[in-house]
Amino acid sequence: MKELVYPRLLRPTAERLAGKTGFIDHAPGGVVYEGTYGEHLDRVLRLSNALGTQLGVKPGDRFAVFAMNGHQFIELYHAALFGAGIINPVNIRFNAAELAYVVNESESNVVFTDPVFATIVADAMTNHGARIDRIVVIGGTEGDGVTGTAGAVSYEDVVAAGEPVAPPEPEEDDPVVLMYTGGTTGLPKGALLEQRAELLNAYHVGISIGLDEERRFLFQSPMFHAAMVAAVLALPASGGVSVSIPLFDPGMVLDVTEREQIDTTLVIPVMLSMLEQHPSFSPQRLSSLRQLVYGASPISTSLLQRWLKLLPDTDFIQGYGMTEAGSVLTLLGPREHREDGSLLDAAGLPVLGVELCITDTYGNRVGTGEAGEVCARGGNLMREYWKKPEETAEAFRDGWYRTGDIGYLDTRGYLHLTDRAKDMIVTGGENVYSTEVENALAQHPAVDQVAVIGIPSDKWGEAVHAVVVLKQGMTATAQELIDFARKLLPGFKVPKSVEFSDQPLPLSGAFKPLKRELRRRYIEQHHGPDQPT
Repeated sequence: MKELVYPRLLRPTAERLAGKTGFIDHAPGGVVYEGTYGEHLDRVLRLSNALGTQLGVKPGDRFAVFAMNGHQFIELYHAALFGAGIINPVNIRFNAAELAYVVNESESNVVFTDPVFATIVADAMTNHGARIDRIVVIGGTEGDGVTGTAGAVSYEDVVAAGEPVAPPEPEEDDPVVLMYTGGTTGLPKGALLEQRAELLNAYHVGISIGLDEERRFLFQSPMFHAAMVAAVLALPASGGVSVSIPLFDPGMVLDVTEREQIDTTLVIPVMLSMLEQHPSFSPQRLSSLRQLVYGASPISTSLLQRWLKLLPDTDFIQGYGMTEAGSVLTLLGPREHREDGSLLDAAGLPVLGVELCITDTYGNRVGTGEAGEVCARGGNLMREYWKKPEETAEAFRDGWYRTGDIGYLDTRGYLHLTDRAKDMIVTGGENVYSTEVENALAQHPAVDQVAVIGIPSDKWGEAVHAVVVLKQGMTATAQELIDFARKLLPGFKVPKSVEFSDQPLPLSGAFKPLKRELRRRYIEQHHGPDQPT
């Protein structure tokens, strides 16, 4: 008997709590939407129906969402999990070219957007060949933000045109989410996740942190992010209240947390730095928080220790995972944060149902305390990389998913991460593949050699840092190279700093820059020789 399909979780809760307010949207001017569980279920059913009857999306077809947070984004996730199609939540920091690539490769011919990002959608179509048949504008009127673009309709018109009937109940192995992450070439690649994987991830998180009808969760991190899907699914299924703000804004977070008495939220570490720097910040404004979950980016120990003191009555929980795991593999719980300072640099214990092992470069398991590639298996892992069978097979050798991260397991089973394979940089919760930044900087006429690494940052977790060797007889300044890169890259991928070397970059036997050596040098120069690299 199947259980791991989302309608069987949400419908009974929505019917039982039909009159309870479960969804609240805030904007800078205050509350802009309040919806009950009964209204939410009606809208999800109508949307599920309208995706097929009005937009031509069939079960198994992909539709993209390129928009800010709000109840509509939650409705679109739920419609996909009800079996109406496969949701493709797109990173709102993508530029028009990246958006076009994702839309075309995934064949997401219907795109849901809002007036803020609709012009990027139009640019993707006009200048980058994005094959989009219908644009649905959330929170706007027909064609808002995409003037002159054929096929643009308003979200509310689509919902109103649907009938409140559910599509056929999905199966546990039906794909429901196609989420793009960084690839080995620098291009995004899509992780395809099934009902079963997403529901197990929600169960894993719910069991670990506890969810009930009294929870009031603030969505301040972007809903396109894999780390948010557990909350998008588990909070409504458990009867809690989902409160959203469009985009992270420190002032709004403080105001809404106070007004709504938020007791749980998820942040990327850079948000903590931005919150405490806000002029109206006071720990008392966040005193309603029972739990503060953080992840998606490295956090400095000093920042974490400071926040543990600021909120002494709040349970801190760190999550580690990735899009391919839908998304959680390990959690570091409240006890470890408060009782054992030696574990503050750990990623935590595997969640119930997930198993980890550490392997060497040949795929052999290594001993306790030995570093190697972190491998995982569990029911929450993706089915495949979209249209990439060879990369899928490589990632799942021997039945274990190769995360690409380097770490070790200590004697108590806690995972400690020591490096990132493939030189992925996670800055402000966003993945930056160093090769892409290097390729951009290498186009500058004065650049001879360049290597891009992630360096510790209290604000961003990691910051993008470039090490450059200039061509003989040529000059360039750090700001000149940063400005040059900004013309070619989205803002979050542009280096925050540039250093120049008068010696060739250190190279491996395969003539690749030894980035670990560059990171070691940076740490020694700026933090002393005894700091970990």
